[in-house]
Amino acid sequence: MKLAVLIIYFAILLGIGFYCRKHSTDVSGFVLGGRSVGPWLTAFAYGTSYFSAVIFVGYAGQFGWRYGLSASWIGIGNAIIGSLLAWIILGKRTRIMSQHLDSSTMPEFFGRRFDSASLKVCASVIIFVFMIPYTASLYNGLSRLFGMAFNIDYSACIILMAVLTAIYVIAGGYMATAINDFIQGIIMLFGIVTVIVAVLKTQGGLMEAVNKMSLISDPAMGVQQGDFASVWGPDVVGLIFVVLLTSLGTWGLPQMVQKFYAIRDEKAILKGTVVSTIFALIVAGGCYFLGGFGRLFDSPAIYNADGKIIYDAIVPEMLSTLSPILIGLVVILVLSASMSTLSSLVITSASTLTIDFLKDNFIKNMSEKKQVRCIRVFIVVFIAISAVIALIQYSSSVTFIAQLMGVSWGAMAGAFLAPFLYSLYCKWVTEASCWACFIFGTVLMIANMLIRPYFPAIMQSPINCGVIAMVGGFIIVPLVSAFTQKPDAKRTDEIFACYNK
Repeated sequence: MKLAVLIIYFAILLGIGFYCRKHSTDVSGFVLGGRSVGPWLTAFAYGTSYFSAVIFVGYAGQFGWRYGLSASWIGIGNAIIGSLLAWIILGKRTRIMSQHLDSSTMPEFFGRRFDSASLKVCASVIIFVFMIPYTASLYNGLSRLFGMAFNIDYSACIILMAVLTAIYVIAGGYMATAINDFIQGIIMLFGIVTVIVAVLKTQGGLMEAVNKMSLISDPAMGVQQGDFASVWGPDVVGLIFVVLLTSLGTWGLPQMVQKFYAIRDEKAILKGTVVSTIFALIVAGGCYFLGGFGRLFDSPAIYNADGKIIYDAIVPEMLSTLSPILIGLVVILVLSASMSTLSSLVITSASTLTIDFLKDNFIKNMSEKKQVRCIRVFIVVFIAISAVIALIQYSSSVTFIAQLMGVSWGAMAGAFLAPFLYSLYCKWVTEASCWACFIFGTVLMIANMLIRPYFPAIMQSPINCGVIAMVGGFIIVPLVSAFTQKPDAKRTDEIFACYNK
C-alpha cells in the first residue's frame, strides 16, 4: 500500500514536469515561469522552499529538545517575520524593480542595480559555494524515515530523490516546480496536522502531554521542572537567536527572494501574503510544536555509542509507534518537503551559474536556447554533486561538510540581506557597501567554522554568528555608503522611477 502511494505520487510529479515543457523554452520561462505565476502557486512555492526535511526532522527535533514547547515560537516567527513581513516589505518592490532591471536572479539584480559585472560574479560565486552543502543537507532527514518505513537503504533513497527531482525540473523548469510545490504543500499541510494529532494521542492527548512535559527537568542544562512546558522555555536568549536566523534570514536567501520575481503582478502579492503566512503558521508552527514534545520519547534509540543525543533520530522515534498508513504519510510528507526545496535550490544555483557567471564573462553572445540548455546541464551537475556529498557524509566520518552546511544559511543571509533590502528602498546605497557586506558575511561564517573555539562564547554557535552577520550588515551598508563614492544620481533616479508607474 505504502509503495503504491509512492509510485502514484512520483508519476504525478513526472507528469507535471513533462506537461510544463511548453513554459520552459526560454530563460524567463524556465527560471521564472514567464513572470506569470499566480498568488497561490507562488505562496506555496515560497512555503515549500522554506520548509524542508531539515526543519521537520532536524531542527524540530534539536530545538524541541532544547527549548521544549517554547520551540513553537520559532514556527510563529517563521510565519510572521519569515513570511508575512517578508511579503509585505520585499514582495511588491522586488517584483517591480527586478522586472524594471530585467533581472532573473539575485546576482543579476546586484549587477544591474549598481552597474557592476564584478559584483554580479562575486554574488554568484557565494551562492555556488554555499548552496551545494545546503542542498546536500536536504537528504539527511530522509534516511531514518525511509529505513523505518520501507527498510530501504539510504543510498537508494538519495539516488531516487535526486533522479526524480532532476527529471521534472529539467523538463518543466520553474512552472513545473511551482505546480508540484502546490501539490507537495497540500500534502505537507494535511500531513503535519494528522501527525500531530496521532502523536499526541499516544501520550493521552494534548493536556496530558503538556502535563508530562511540565514534570521533566534537565540538571545538566540547569533546567528545572516546568521550564520545558513554559511559554518562553529554559533559554529565551538562545530561542530569540534561532527565531531571527530562521525567520529574518529568509529575506536574504536567493531561492526565497526569487519567488517575488516570478509572481504575476503586484495585485497577486496581497493574496499570496495571506496564503503564505497561513501555510507557514500551520507547517512551521506544527513542526516545532510537535518537536517540543520530543523529551516524552526519550529512549536508547536517540543516543549514539558515546551517549550523545542524535537530534535527527528524535522525530523518527516519535513516529515509530504510529500505524503503517501514518508512517507512509509521514514519509511522503518529508519527501515532499525535501524535493520541493531541492528543486528550488538547484534552479537557483544552475540559473545563477549560467546567467551571472558564464554568460558574457566566459561565453559571449549566449543565445536563449543555449542558456536554457546550459541551465539544464548544471541542474544535473548540482543534483549529482549534492547527492555525492550526502552519500559521503552518511558513509564516512567527514565532519567538515556538516559544519559547512551549518554556516551556509548564515553566510548567504549575512552577505545579501542588508544590501538587497537597502537597495530596494534607498538611492544612496553604494557598490562598496555591497562588497563590504559580501566580505563580512562570508568571511565571518567561514572563520566561525574553521576557528570557532577562538570566537567569543556567544558567537561560537553558528546560529548566533549568523544572526550577528545579518544584523551587522544593517550597520555596514549605511556606514560604508556614507564614506564611499556615491552612485550616479541620474541613473539611480531612473531605476527608482519604476515605483512611480
